[in-house]
Amino acid sequence: MSDNKLQFSAFESVSAAKWKQQIQFELKGADYNETVVRHASDGIKVKPFYNAEDRATHLPAVPKTAAFKITETLYVKNVDKTIQRATKLVAKGCEAIILDLPEHINDFQTTFSALLALQIPIFVRPQFYDEIFFAAVSKIEGVTLLIDPIHELAATGNWFSGSDNQFGFLNQTPTIYINAGVYHNAGATPVQTIAFALAHAVEYFNQQSKPKDVVFQLELGSDYFFEIAAIRALRLLYQTVANSFGITAKCSIIAIPGKRNKTIYDYNVNMLRTTTECMSAILGGADFIQNRPYDALYHKENEFGNRIARNQLLILKHEAHLDKVQNPCDGSYFIESLTAQMARLALEKLKQIEADGGFLASLKKERIQAQIKLQADAEQQAVDAGKHVLIGTNKFKNSADAMNDQLELYPFLKVQARKTIIAPLIQKRLAENIEQERLKSEKSTL
Repeated sequence: MSDNKLQFSAFESVSAAKWKQQIQFELKGADYNETVVRHASDGIKVKPFYNAEDRATHLPAVPKTAAFKITETLYVKNVDKTIQRATKLVAKGCEAIILDLPEHINDFQTTFSALLALQIPIFVRPQFYDEIFFAAVSKIEGVTLLIDPIHELAATGNWFSGSDNQFGFLNQTPTIYINAGVYHNAGATPVQTIAFALAHAVEYFNQQSKPKDVVFQLELGSDYFFEIAAIRALRLLYQTVANSFGITAKCSIIAIPGKRNKTIYDYNVNMLRTTTECMSAILGGADFIQNRPYDALYHKENEFGNRIARNQLLILKHEAHLDKVQNPCDGSYFIESLTAQMARLALEKLKQIEADGGFLASLKKERIQAQIKLQADAEQQAVDAGKHVLIGTNKFKNSADAMNDQLELYPFLKVQARKTIIAPLIQKRLAENIEQERLKSEKSTL
């Protein structure tokens, strides 16, 4: 070595075979695959080490993404109050707004002119079907319409009311929106979620081959590296699918921490969960990230919970500076290998769905529901048995923690008897069984 500089060429390279041999020696006879290899969902195996031999040389480069935007959703009950609140949020660091509209608003552009003047991305997500309204909103500069009848069908078992042609909106808007959050919250694995999201998108691509924008919405769980890889794999596979349709539009991804692993007991742990999930979204390359307040399950919307959720993202962006590097996971042997595995498995599932007649056909045959339920039931059994840990719920429980008097909202699965076209996906949290038993125990001691 010269000039006191470290010369890596002075060290002999160590092959994967030598690493594995050394690990097997250290295990003193224990089985390598059973002891140090993690057997995850969908047949993915996570090894104890990765090196350059694991880099997926055949994998295309993940498309570059701009810095993520801190996003918030506002439910529009009162227009004036919504505009006032949005203005305050922008002053506090919010960079994009999603408006949930429960009903039609006449002359949207004039009504929300003050909001449009903020010059931030505005997403409008109607909870109804009205093609005249969709056409008017889609013409407003800076506004993106988010309408997804297939999500409505999957989540509720029925289409939107008011139209016999649920794909007619594609003639009124240049944006295709795929809300894939329902798959995660119903219990799908990250690989299943990617495959279902893309199959979901293909149904629209078959009707509208020249969209200008494609927006995916994902909800994330706590498997940190898997969620990073899932977002990357979705981007890669989207490019493959889009190219096959001759679609040149790039996709945007809205990411939100999911509900499935959130709890009402020891609720402050939800802040830890949502922090790592937001980090997964950032490092995976999501474009718009909205956090979920730690108390959203059981409290009505409140300023304190919203402020904490927003501040988590502000810290990650402006103090941790996680937005400063594009595609920070490029070159990570583990994440690139995981991305490649997920992309391959999701593509196989997508091909199976298409061979079976497409996503809608699979929903109607209840094959999507069955696949998700199989995974959800296995995960639920693991939680109930304490094998899948939820801190504060089935592990390290605080016996003095009481929630009966704090429930402003009903935090459990609601069952409504109604006629449906198909069986809807059941979105149930993993902690619900344990929480309901604890609440009963609380009442019995009063």
